[in-house]
Amino acid sequence: MKKIASILVISLLLLSCKDDKSVKYVPESIGAINSLSVVIDNELWQGEVGDKVREYFAAPVVGLTLEEPLFTINYMPPSVFTGSIQHSRSVLYVTRDSTNKTLIKTDVYAKPQKVAVISGKNVQDIKKEIDANAGKIIEAFRGLEITEAQKRFRRSLNREGVLKETFNVNLEIPSAYKVGRQEDNFVWYDRQVPKGTMNVIMYAMPEDYFKNDSTLVRDILRMRDSIGSVYIPGEDIPGKKNHMVTEKIFAPHVYPAEIAGKKAVEVRGLWEMSDYPMGGPYLMYIINDKENNRKLIIEGFTFAPASRKRDNMFELEAILKTITFNKS
Repeated sequence: MKKIASILVISLLLLSCKDDKSVKYVPESIGAINSLSVVIDNELWQGEVGDKVREYFAAPVVGLTLEEPLFTINYMPPSVFTGSIQHSRSVLYVTRDSTNKTLIKTDVYAKPQKVAVISGKNVQDIKKEIDANAGKIIEAFRGLEITEAQKRFRRSLNREGVLKETFNVNLEIPSAYKVGRQEDNFVWYDRQVPKGTMNVIMYAMPEDYFKNDSTLVRDILRMRDSIGSVYIPGEDIPGKKNHMVTEKIFAPHVYPAEIAGKKAVEVRGLWEMSDYPMGGPYLMYIINDKENNRKLIIEGFTFAPASRKRDNMFELEAILKTITFNKS
């Protein structure tokens, strides 16, 4: 029965490859943001293959204060993968088969949906397929989850025109966020969440602020600390200027990125207050806005002590990635 089930799934996906142009009704997909249905038989799940799946798809998210998995995995054997469960938005199907193969298909059982199928002749072949293809599968799943998060918060958006007025850009930001501070070169939105806040800030730096790659991390820390000193104060402490700074023990993670069609740098790290025991994660994009002779900085950060922050930071990432630039 297990082999028959896997053959049926792979056959369906291969058939959909040849019939992408046909129109068929599929129901709306379901699932919490960052949830992943993993369909795999119990023997594989409890062995080396399951370990390999968890190594990639439950890996700790970079730049959080607490260890949290990339996806919340809902494991099930193939016999259970029927009915409404097939409407899960992100599905990973792992099985033994006569060929070594990895497929990523769109809207197979529901819409929007990504179904990734990994098959191999034996345990070692399946592990090799996972090693070779986990990166692109994760990219597909995360892209779908970003789109889904954006679709959900677009139902009610903040209509204040502060960012257009100050920086000539647009950002789709949920109505729960309100402008808390606006200066000539600084805008701060914040939203109350249980036991804390979620925040979005934007400011611009000179086009030549970052001199070269060898000093990039140092320049990022210097920039964040200077902005925090001027614009992001903390609780008053007698004789001290308490303000946001970058956590110094752990270096930030820096990656190349592209935002709104422009080259950018993605930075993930931790912040803290200079003279008070509080902090949290931040996500920053440094966008190379050549048309306006500037580096535009957009950042999301969260304060929610002793709480899980993966989904909060994911929402902030989804917000930041909606930025568009108006023509001057």
